[in-house]
Amino acid sequence: MAMSMNMSGSGSDRVSTMSEINVTPLVDVMLVLLVIFMVTAPLLTQGVEVNLPDSEANAMSTDHEPLVISVTANGATFIEERAVNITEMVDKIRGIRANNPNFPVYVRGDRNAAYGSIMTVMTQLQMAGVDRVGLITEPPG
Repeated sequence: MAMSMNMSGSGSDRVSTMSEINVTPLVDVMLVLLVIFMVTAPLLTQGVEVNLPDSEANAMSTDHEPLVISVTANGATFIEERAVNITEMVDKIRGIRANNPNFPVYVRGDRNAAYGSIMTVMTQLQMAGVDRVGLITEPPG
């Protein structure tokens, strides 16, 4: 902070100060927030734990948060984190997509899941009116 004094001989002893913004506390707070977000970001992944297969395919870009359907190794089906059976899945998907028919749908199939279970889910999605389904895989390496 700088301070200048007017020492004129006119008899008035007026002191004027020039103030500047101290950005050090702002930078400290921003760095703490950055560290907090970096630590919590990996914890924000949701869903059922599945062992995804590797793939070198390009990622699909979407404007909306996709609906993720997971198929575990034993064939259990989950919408986000909620377990559903195959028959009620069609009704739920139709209800979700009623407002937005272009809502993206992804399938996360466990590497050890039977091919038939994943195909059953994809067939049910087709019956629910989903014409485009993305498959989630693990990037190589």
